[in-house]
Amino acid sequence: MTVFSYQVAEDESGLRLDKFLSEKPELPSRSYLQRLIAENQVLVNQRPAKSNYKLQEGNHIVVSIPEPKELSVEAEAMDLDIFYEDEDVLVVNKPKGMVVHPAAGHENHTLVNGLLYHCRGNLSGINGILRPGIVHRIDRDTTGLLLICKNDFSHTCIAEQLSAHSITRRYHAIIHGVLPEDGTINAPIGRNPNDRMKMAVNYKNGKEAVTHYHVLEPLKNFTYVECRLETGRTHQIRVHMASIRHPLLGDTVYGQAKPPFTLEGQTLHAKILGFIHPRSKKYLEFEAPLPEYFEKLLMKLRI
Repeated sequence: MTVFSYQVAEDESGLRLDKFLSEKPELPSRSYLQRLIAENQVLVNQRPAKSNYKLQEGNHIVVSIPEPKELSVEAEAMDLDIFYEDEDVLVVNKPKGMVVHPAAGHENHTLVNGLLYHCRGNLSGINGILRPGIVHRIDRDTTGLLLICKNDFSHTCIAEQLSAHSITRRYHAIIHGVLPEDGTINAPIGRNPNDRMKMAVNYKNGKEAVTHYHVLEPLKNFTYVECRLETGRTHQIRVHMASIRHPLLGDTVYGQAKPPFTLEGQTLHAKILGFIHPRSKKYLEFEAPLPEYFEKLLMKLRI
């Protein structure tokens, strides 16, 4: 069992317990923390507390994270497109249509299934049973680079970089409409209050979200852009671009229900990924070429 201990400072007084813990980069995801709280694995002044408990200066918090249970997810042999690998991390180029980790309706054939086979189970366990090695993720229909952690040491280091917004993540996308110039979207993202299955710009309950966009090429009725993530909220690029009335081509959730061309989801590719290696402390950067469907679509739109 791994144990983390914290003392609440004066400027942290009044924070909810789950909010306080979710801001600690060495701890797992907020949903996993809430499960730990419900299971009385989080103590405030030696007593169990609820997620919405309002902290006071001087409170002593102890978080106990049980050893990862044996995975019920099956390892599957897959032809993974691996860009880099060592004893700590692995960079993989995810194809379109592949789900990152098992979930309801997607128990098999996920990236995690393939990673378990390739890495022989040597993956970080901080993010729980179903997400070994996963420190960040991309949508099923988004292609491109993902960083996988092979042990808890590397997971903690990469999580700290994500929290500090120091990881380079540049995505290429095709959006509806002609975008005249570069810009930045700084708008919090949270659950859509009218549809809990969607995310939305939410100034009341959303989390900070910043996307910088750069025009790569104007196209007829569309624009080819690069989006640089400063934060990493769920569906961030899709929600932000839709919020300025330039939804991603092919995005039937935040854009047109019946988009032009025959596409399987949004035209979004995680092209560039850069980070400080957890052990060597050297900066590494990788670039994945655009997938074939994306290249063909660009050629069609240039005519």
